[in-house]
Amino acid sequence: MNSIKPICLSAFAVLVLAGCGAQKQVSSFSSVALISAPLNIKKVAPLKENELERWSHLDIVNDTIPGMSVDRAYSELLKDKKGVKVIVGIVDSGVDIEHEDLKSVIWTNSKEIAGNGIDDDNNGYVDDIHGWNFLGDITKENLEYERIIKDKTLVDEVTYQEAKKINDDKIAQAKAGKTRLEGLLTLTSSADAVIEKHLSKGVYTIDEVNTIDSKDTVILESKATMQRMLSYGMSVVDLEKAIQGDIDGMTALLNGDNLKQDYRKVVGDNPNDITDTKYGNNNVMGPDPDKEGILHGTHVAGIVAQVRNNNIGGDGIANNVEILTVRAVPDGDEYDKDIALGIRYAVDNGAKVINGSFGKSFSPHREWVYDAIKYAEKKDVLIVHAAGNDGKDIDSNENFPNDSDDKKTEYADNMLTIGALNFEYGDKVVARFSNIGKVNVDVFAPGVKIYATTPNDTFKYLQGTSMASPNVAGVAAIIRSYYPTLSASQVKHILMDSGVAITESVVVAGNPKDSRSFTTLSKSGKIVNAYNALLMADKMSRK
Repeated sequence: MNSIKPICLSAFAVLVLAGCGAQKQVSSFSSVALISAPLNIKKVAPLKENELERWSHLDIVNDTIPGMSVDRAYSELLKDKKGVKVIVGIVDSGVDIEHEDLKSVIWTNSKEIAGNGIDDDNNGYVDDIHGWNFLGDITKENLEYERIIKDKTLVDEVTYQEAKKINDDKIAQAKAGKTRLEGLLTLTSSADAVIEKHLSKGVYTIDEVNTIDSKDTVILESKATMQRMLSYGMSVVDLEKAIQGDIDGMTALLNGDNLKQDYRKVVGDNPNDITDTKYGNNNVMGPDPDKEGILHGTHVAGIVAQVRNNNIGGDGIANNVEILTVRAVPDGDEYDKDIALGIRYAVDNGAKVINGSFGKSFSPHREWVYDAIKYAEKKDVLIVHAAGNDGKDIDSNENFPNDSDDKKTEYADNMLTIGALNFEYGDKVVARFSNIGKVNVDVFAPGVKIYATTPNDTFKYLQGTSMASPNVAGVAAIIRSYYPTLSASQVKHILMDSGVAITESVVVAGNPKDSRSFTTLSKSGKIVNAYNALLMADKMSRK
C-alpha cells in the first residue's frame, strides 16, 4: 500500500493502466441461530444511496449485501445491554480531532495538563493530550525501496538489488504511463465539459450520465468516457486530482527526484536508532492547515467510531469507544521505528484494539515492529492490519508488518490481517485490488466504497483494505466492550471462526480468468460478521 496507504485511489494508475464497568448479562442467545451465507442469491437491484452509505453494517441474509450484520447485532443482541469504554488506537496519517462527528469520541490523556510544556505523566511525551505525532512536520516521505537505494547499509545485497530493480522497472513504466495518463486527463476533462454542457449542470452523478440519450457522436463518446471514469467511485474533481497526482509522481520519478529528497531531516531524529525517542510533537492533525494530509487517518477513525444514530454523515461500527491517534504514516512509506514506537505508545496509554491501515514490501528494521507486536500481545492488545492493495498473494509476496517472519508460523496470536470485500454478493465479492493469502490473510471484510468522515466536517467514499481493517477493528471493539474478560487472542479467533463462510468460486484480482474458491483466499475462508461474533463471544465468556 502506498501514497497514504489507502487505495483511496492513488494507485489510480494501477486501476486505469492495468480507505462504569460492564454489567454481567444473563444470556438470551442460546436459541439464536448463526447467520450463514445464502446460496445462489444475488441482489439484482442497484444499491440505493442510503444502502451504499452503510452497506458494511447490513446483513447478508436480510439485505443480500455482504455486510457485517452490525445493525442487526445492535437491534437484536445488544439492545439494553451495557459495555465498558474501549480505547482504539489509530496508527495512521493523523486524525481530524475537530471533526463534528468525531470530536466527542476522541481520547484525552487525563494524566496530562494541556499546554504547560511539562511531561506530567512522565511517559516521555510532552503535552500528549490526544496522542502523539511521530512524523513531526512532515507529510511526504520516500518509499522504503527508495530509502534502501539511497543507503545500501540498511539491507543485504540481495534485498538492495530487489529494491533497485523496482526503481528501474518503475522508471520504464513511467515513460509509457505518463503519456497515457496525460492523454486520459485530457480525455476526461474534455468529456466532462461536454457532459456538463449537455446536462446544464457543473456536478452530476453516474446515474445521470447513464440516462443520457443522444444521437450526437461526441456526446455518446463523452458519455462512455465518463461512465468508465465515474465507475471508480470518485467525483470528477477527485478523479482529475488523482490522475494529475500520478502524472506528477511519474515526472518526479523520471527526473530522479524520488532519490534526492531527505524528508526526514526536519524531524531531527535518527530513524535507524530505536533508542532515539525524543522526537515528534503532540499535533496529531499534522502541519497542513487544510488538513488534506490526514484524510486517510480521519476516514479510518470514522469507520470505527463516528457517532452512531446522530443524523450526521455515516455511522461508526462501535458505539462505546475513544480514538487515540498515533500519527506515524506519511504520504510514502512509514518508518519501522515510528510504527514500533507508535504501537507501544498506544498500548501504554490503554488501547485494547489498534488499527494499522498501512504496509510496505520492505522492512529493514522489521524486528523492532515484531517486538512491538509481541509487547502488545503481552499487554493483551489486539492489532488489526490491512492486507494490502496489490492484488497479490502475500503467502509468496512480502507485506509488512506481519505476524509471521517465515510466512508460515505466527510469532504472536494477537494480530489479524484483513482482505477487502466488494458490496456485490456473488462472484465479484472480493475487491479487485485486495491481497489474498491462505496462510497470511486471516479474514475478509467490507472495503469498497466505504462512507466515513474526512477532514473539515466532510464525508467521502474511499476504498482499500485500509477501509476493511477498521471495519474489523470496530467489531473487535464491540466485543471487547461487551465482553471485556475475553483476551485479545480469543477475540481474534472469534472474528475468524464466527465469520460467514462463502464456499462459491470468486474472481481474484479483478481478473475474470482467475476464479478460485473463496475458501482458498484466507486462513478462515470467511467474512467477518458482528452478529455471529457476539453470539460466539457470549458463549465463550461463560466457559
